[in-house]
Amino acid sequence: MIPTPLTSGFCFGEGPRWFEGLLWFSDLLGEAVHTSDMRGSLTTLPLPGHSPSGLGFRPDGTLLITSAEDRLVLGYDGDTVDIVADLTELAPANLGDMVVDGLGRAYIGAQAFTGGVIIRLDPDNSATVVATDLDFPNGMVITPDHRSLIVAESIARRLTEFTIDGDGALHDRRVFADGLDGPPDGIALDAEGGVWTAMTLAHQFERIAAGGEVTDRIDMGDRVAIACALGGPERRTLFLLSSTDAYPKRLVGTRLSRLDAVTVDNPGAGLP
Repeated sequence: MIPTPLTSGFCFGEGPRWFEGLLWFSDLLGEAVHTSDMRGSLTTLPLPGHSPSGLGFRPDGTLLITSAEDRLVLGYDGDTVDIVADLTELAPANLGDMVVDGLGRAYIGAQAFTGGVIIRLDPDNSATVVATDLDFPNGMVITPDHRSLIVAESIARRLTEFTIDGDGALHDRRVFADGLDGPPDGIALDAEGGVWTAMTLAHQFERIAAGGEVTDRIDMGDRVAIACALGGPERRTLFLLSSTDAYPKRLVGTRLSRLDAVTVDNPGAGLP
């Protein structure tokens, strides 16, 4: 599979989400959230003073945005941006990726290299730590039956799966795949249970089956794989965010990130 460049001109793309015919993604260092249509036409929501990372949509259409460095969750209703929750007391490190379930509960990673946590933000905006001792929790997905959450642990080079109970708690921690080719970042789930994973230092996007078999690879050459999402018609477009460096701080002031797209065999499934 050879991806096609779709658009560029932003600093560091993260957290892509397909919603209502657009791909939404954060510009972590550009203090903005962008949208792209299937032709690569960009629009921008400026977020001055914030470092947006994880994105997710509640059932009412509200966009939740993690502001990484100040450990806030922002909400955008289509008109205004407000602070929804301050997670400073619960988060041991900067906030990262997020996935929102069908009830509007957001699962948010706090990206400590060791001792990272997942925080659940409920619809009433109360927050609870629901998983601990993670090695840099990153991309997350929820399976179509809403019973499992898979999270990328970047430092551990592992995908970890949890059972979600009826109250939204996480139990029965287990390995989905480990010994990965690179630190996994953003992930996307398809209808056959494969997880597309951005392998940052390996410069690849890989589709990984339960147990760790790599079934497909997309080589990004000298570019660093950052995050991916399945969307577009029939959810068979795999959107790929890449950059020129795996460490965002080295890219401050640049506009070297890029969004590519490629058609895949298996459509997206579950959430986001």
